[in-house]
Amino acid sequence: MKIKLLSLMVAGLAMTGCDQKPANTTATSAPVAAAAPTVDKANAVAVVNGQYISKAALEELEKEIATRSHGQTFPKEKLVEELIQRELLIQDATQKHLDTNPEFVTRLNDARKALLSQSDLQAFIAANPVTDAEIKAEYDTKVAAEKGTEYKARHILVKTEAEAKKIIADLDKGSDFKKLADKFSLDGKEAQNGGDLGWFLAAQMVAPFSDAVAALENGKYTKTPVQTQFGFHVIMREESRPQTPPALDAVKEQLMPFLQRQKIENMLKSLRTAAKVEVLIPLTEEKPKVEAPAAAAPATIESVQPTAAEPAAPVAATVPAEPAK
Repeated sequence: MKIKLLSLMVAGLAMTGCDQKPANTTATSAPVAAAAPTVDKANAVAVVNGQYISKAALEELEKEIATRSHGQTFPKEKLVEELIQRELLIQDATQKHLDTNPEFVTRLNDARKALLSQSDLQAFIAANPVTDAEIKAEYDTKVAAEKGTEYKARHILVKTEAEAKKIIADLDKGSDFKKLADKFSLDGKEAQNGGDLGWFLAAQMVAPFSDAVAALENGKYTKTPVQTQFGFHVIMREESRPQTPPALDAVKEQLMPFLQRQKIENMLKSLRTAAKVEVLIPLTEEKPKVEAPAAAAPATIESVQPTAAEPAAPVAATVPAEPAK
């Protein structure tokens, strides 16, 4: 699928790539921001009404497009034209004083706050990187110390308990488990390889099934059907072994973001503890009060008298008709 540059721009790509000189008109209520770095002609790719567009802006756009289009590339002239179009829109908006519009100023301030919070977190992580020692300690505590048992088993899945009992009776007579699985099991994948489930942890199976496997000895099969939401199983446990934890290098990249989050959570707790915070709105919604319906008044003669708009029904209508003979 081809991606048009203009459609990306209209969809809201960041316009920070277009370096420009400070505008003459500024919003009095806008947040104070550092002036954009000055761009000279030697470091520019184009100039629009005296405003230079930097080579760095072109590099950022190339990265931006590559990310959004999953590696798709565009000719350089199209990228430069994209930057020119953005600069034209910026200049046009500034001339119309859209940068002083209250809604724009509010959105700009919200974006500034979001970027500042992200920058603070990035600066904190840069100053407090996760060390190899911390990763090793987390690995030893949460991964290597995990004790468990892996099982290798086969099963035959059928619809009814009677079918399962018949299979168990055949096994008791010496029938081959693999052949019975290929012939009767409803589990299509396992039915093609003798019911083989491979190696698994008990937690990977539903409780009745895993409990039955754990209770068996190696080389033994269940003497009674095991029922789960899938049907009735006959299970044979072939082997078992202590769980082997993955190597440190295999899980290092997974542990890194977890430890970073821990550091950030601790930092935020410290900031919250040191801050004076007052919540000014209720944090739980009150349930609307439901008034009990008024008790019905006892019926009186007057209350059942017909009104002028409701003529009285004939007496005969209130008398049940005799059943037909």
